[in-house]
Amino acid sequence: AALFQSVTPRTAGFNTVDLAQMSETGRLLTILLMLTGGSPGSTAGGFKTTTLAVLILSAAAVFQRQRSARCFGRRVQEPALQSACAIFLLYISLFLTGGMLICCMDHVPLMDSLFEAASAIGTVGLSLGGTARFSLASRMILVFLMYFGRVGGLTMIYAFTAGNGTSVSQFPQEPVTVG
Repeated sequence: AALFQSVTPRTAGFNTVDLAQMSETGRLLTILLMLTGGSPGSTAGGFKTTTLAVLILSAAAVFQRQRSARCFGRRVQEPALQSACAIFLLYISLFLTGGMLICCMDHVPLMDSLFEAASAIGTVGLSLGGTARFSLASRMILVFLMYFGRVGGLTMIYAFTAGNGTSVSQFPQEPVTVG
């Protein structure tokens, strides 16, 4: 059951156990799997595994004080890293905002509302069984998250940004301390 439930949150939405009986740790792990989704070219929702890989490789490069992320003797291009950061931030922001709004509006435990939000944005189809009791507003949030999860992050970003993305001029650089 554990093996099957570790694969199905990535896209299938099948469950062989009562998800409402899972521990908090199990639910959190399932949420992370639902958000991560599948690989490019698949029909899985969530942000893609390559997005997560680029972010992990970039973090590793920072820890190793390298100028760029590397993998299999190749360098990860800067636009790929920028897209990965934007997609990840967008998915996490929408997931958390949707989950917190559902929690506040319907007085559902936070972990339960985050589970439903992750399932919606990951287009997984898993549920803890309380969705039918949600208000219309909460169900509309889930519909929006499902739509966003199906259309995809990059498509939504490009649809709402104007211009072709190329610029002749550049702003001066400023060193920023992060940490």
